[in-house]
Amino acid sequence: MIRRRAGRQRGRGVAQLVADFGHQLPPLARPPMRPQDADPFPFLVGRGGRTGQAAGWCPVPAPLAVYRMTSEQAGGVWPLIAGDGLPATGALLGIDYLSGGAFSVDPIGWTLGGIAGVTNPNMILFGAPGRGKSGTVKMFALRQMAYGYRTLILGDVKDEYEPLCRALGVPPHAVGHGLPARINPLDFGPLGNDWTGLPRAEAQRRAAMVFSRWLLLIRGLVGSQHVPFGPTAETAVGQVIRDLTGYTAGADRMREITIPQLWQALRAPTAELVDSCRYATSQAFLDETRPVRDALGALVTGHLAGLFDAPTTVAVDWRAPIQSLSLSRLDPLGDEAVGVALTCLNSWGRAMTQLAEPGDLRIVIRDECWKQMRLGADAVKSLDADLRLSRNDGCIQIVVAHKPSDMLTVGDAGSQAVAIAKDLLHLCATKVLLGQDDQISDELSDLLGLNPMAERIVTDWAASAKGRALWLVGNHVAKVQTVRTSIDVALTDTNDAIAANGAEVA
Repeated sequence: MIRRRAGRQRGRGVAQLVADFGHQLPPLARPPMRPQDADPFPFLVGRGGRTGQAAGWCPVPAPLAVYRMTSEQAGGVWPLIAGDGLPATGALLGIDYLSGGAFSVDPIGWTLGGIAGVTNPNMILFGAPGRGKSGTVKMFALRQMAYGYRTLILGDVKDEYEPLCRALGVPPHAVGHGLPARINPLDFGPLGNDWTGLPRAEAQRRAAMVFSRWLLLIRGLVGSQHVPFGPTAETAVGQVIRDLTGYTAGADRMREITIPQLWQALRAPTAELVDSCRYATSQAFLDETRPVRDALGALVTGHLAGLFDAPTTVAVDWRAPIQSLSLSRLDPLGDEAVGVALTCLNSWGRAMTQLAEPGDLRIVIRDECWKQMRLGADAVKSLDADLRLSRNDGCIQIVVAHKPSDMLTVGDAGSQAVAIAKDLLHLCATKVLLGQDDQISDELSDLLGLNPMAERIVTDWAASAKGRALWLVGNHVAKVQTVRTSIDVALTDTNDAIAANGAEVA
């Protein structure tokens, strides 16, 4: 049996300290033992501690510092105090280094839940090449599938989403010359279903929505050829659309039309068309609308001939977890051709998503949007309209770009296109800033209003590793490291495709 030593060990005294160095002090006489029934606390302990040998007594108490400051100043004095994070709803994406907890992404939940500054579910991502933009988007789409979300990629220019699609058992639809996939940007979409059974007011409402989308598309396509699309041209095109679809004649069922049919109707106008557009003769009509016809003719007979001028052969299966339209075959045609293709796909994609059943959650990804925006102000307006309708459609619109200055290259300084492009930033309540070079720090400050500390996070911390980003969710700021498992890396790593292409070349 081990007997515990009586008394309390108060620390190492001078005798023990000297003994540790090989010396020994003369022993002191032990004090007499107290009776067992004596008071165990014979005296009070002061603020300086217990007096006595090796007791740690301090004659002067430690001073206490007193600070007076506002809550804004407290973050600068104690910067490591964690603030409240976002609600733990939606896709678990990584770690928030500012709050010290997990980071989940739920744009629709943020919008409906009243998170400060979140007025829409749109997202925009900026990041230098190789910083993890596509990987972050694919991770978000993949993990949101567990909550019933379905993803549509409107124009995969580099086939970055193909491995993810094939892993989920949904091969992408490839658009290109010699391939069977056709996209009609003048498709009715779900709005054309059950037209004969609709009440007159609902039929007129749907027709107005369809014609508005088509006119916006035609305006963008004509503008991409640097041709103005004024009220006179809009009147002529609008009348042709109503005539070809049967709306003018009051048909019970609207006829689907294509861009070549529109072009032919403008080339050979009927007497009724000339009269309704208030032209004196057919020749006057032809002379006035020639720039518009030439611009549409360049699309019908040019590099993209046979791709967007026939009825749609691609059926979007909203029961599948993901759908992708690949445009990689068009990359050799140049950025302008790809931009026109993206404009057509965006109009078609809006038609496919204009009607959704309750609880039908969708994600629409728009990659390389800068190629579309550089076509001119009308192309920017088309993208602007898609983002503004996100609240009504119930879709999460994701725009992917390289850097904020992409919004300034869509036109001349001070032009309407640049002004609209800047407004696109405000139409995306969630902004994700992945790593950037130091040279664009001024852009972050001017366009996004970042303070110097936030700029350093983007140009220093986020640039040091892939998947790091500064998330601006309304008025909330999060410093996030995306966490991927080995399976996630295999499905979302863009560098695998680059390595495979390099191996084939070698």
